[in-house]
Amino acid sequence: MAEKAQEHGTAECDGAISLAFTLLGKRWNGMIIDVLGSQPLTFVALRRAVTGISDAVLSDRLTELAGAGLVARTVNDGPPISVSYELTTAGQRLIPVLKQLGTWASENLEHAPLA
Repeated sequence: MAEKAQEHGTAECDGAISLAFTLLGKRWNGMIIDVLGSQPLTFVALRRAVTGISDAVLSDRLTELAGAGLVARTVNDGPPISVSYELTTAGQRLIPVLKQLGTWASENLEHAPLA
């Protein structure tokens, strides 16, 4: 049975899903991507849009998402100088997936307890 699973690419699929959830399963990452799906935002605007996130965690998550190629950071000449964040093409391609996941969650996890 294990041989059959490998023939159909199960190991590759599981690895890809694991990789995706390693990044997207971290608290705040999905919400940051969702918020940036509408428009580029400054750090302060992002912090306001993602209620409850600290400056340090937001900074860490943005660095991580940029490192993964999902978010681009742009320094805007001033005055005053500001930094904005926007989704890359790869990040934009996640928006429909997140919307589908949100729809699925609304339809299927209505009574699921929150951890």
